[in-house]
Amino acid sequence: MSDNKQVFRAKRRSTEARSTGASRPGTPLPAPAQTEDTRLAVEIRALMEAGSMDEARERFADIVTIHQRRALRIALHYLRDVAEADEAVQDAFVKAFSHLVSYREAWPFEVWFTRILINGCLDRQKARSRRERWFVRPTEDAAHDLALDSAQDTAQPDPEQRLLARERRGRLAAAIDRLDGRQRTVFMLCHYGDCTPRDISAMTGINESTVRVHLFRAARKLRGILGGTS
Repeated sequence: MSDNKQVFRAKRRSTEARSTGASRPGTPLPAPAQTEDTRLAVEIRALMEAGSMDEARERFADIVTIHQRRALRIALHYLRDVAEADEAVQDAFVKAFSHLVSYREAWPFEVWFTRILINGCLDRQKARSRRERWFVRPTEDAAHDLALDSAQDTAQPDPEQRLLARERRGRLAAAIDRLDGRQRTVFMLCHYGDCTPRDISAMTGINESTVRVHLFRAARKLRGILGGTS
């Protein structure tokens, strides 16, 4: 009798193992659904490979519409100049289109494009630093505040609220400038670029856990600089 019970238990374990086979370690999970911009990028890449460049350019305008505002916000916080930020964004879109045949959808298009944009902004920062060795930098440039105001969608507040908001942005921008290079990049991508730590890791090559450490330290340092004020 006991032998029959053992056989029954063995068969039941075998049946349960087969029914739960989808959750075994090493079983591939379903691929996540493609975002709209990634799907567009793949379709445009196919058009380019087929030689339909005019149609590819027309479709790429949809990608520009999706990312232009977010890209400008990121570029502004890197370059602090509305005209230069706009040029950086346009250059990034041109470069993304010209290299789209090399894009692979293992990462979302947003991640791939943002990396191109950031590299372009960093190159512009380096070029600006070289120029400033020979030219005197103008006194505080009011274009930064103007650019930040123009980048907002919300209805204009009354003058007093607008002034207070501008002062808060100025204090925050000055505090962010005091972060070290990696902390500043990670913080800006997270809070101004709406990127996840995983996205930031893909863009910068920094380990995801290290990205989280940089975020924590950046937030702690900013709280110390700002004295707990918003």
